[in-house]
Amino acid sequence: MNTTDLPADCERDTTAKVRFEPMTIEQLDAVLSIEQAAYDHPWTRGNFAETLAADHQAQCLMAGDELLGYFVALRGVQEVHLLNITVAPAFQRQGWALVMLDALALWSRSQGAECLWLEVRVSNARAQKVYLARGFTRVSMRKNYYPLREGEREDAVVMSLRLVS
Repeated sequence: MNTTDLPADCERDTTAKVRFEPMTIEQLDAVLSIEQAAYDHPWTRGNFAETLAADHQAQCLMAGDELLGYFVALRGVQEVHLLNITVAPAFQRQGWALVMLDALALWSRSQGAECLWLEVRVSNARAQKVYLARGFTRVSMRKNYYPLREGEREDAVVMSLRLVS
């Protein structure tokens, strides 16, 4: 079957290979553009620059020259903490968050991590559903963890994924 036999919504550009690459300072303009479009309280350039300087695991998911998403994680003793995972709004609901979570879990195991941790806004039911679909469990709550508007705060759900049996 060739692409002319496929329905129009199934055609794909096979020239753009999807790949991960380490996030660099040079990519921060593109990263910040996505971050600001995706969140009411986005990370700053300084937040990203600090994570890169600290040598955290920061990966970009690329299709050709297009940035689909990224994640930043901190390696600890026998654990990894996901600090930020974002899919560009134009590419959301296409499974890219699951691809990034799978890649992060694989990398975490290779680092000897037994558990992967994250916090997610209590109001972000969509993200919680994605994490639950990948086997994360709700562990606890962090009160007043995330900023909201005008000095208000929002609770976070702490979730974890066991990486070893």
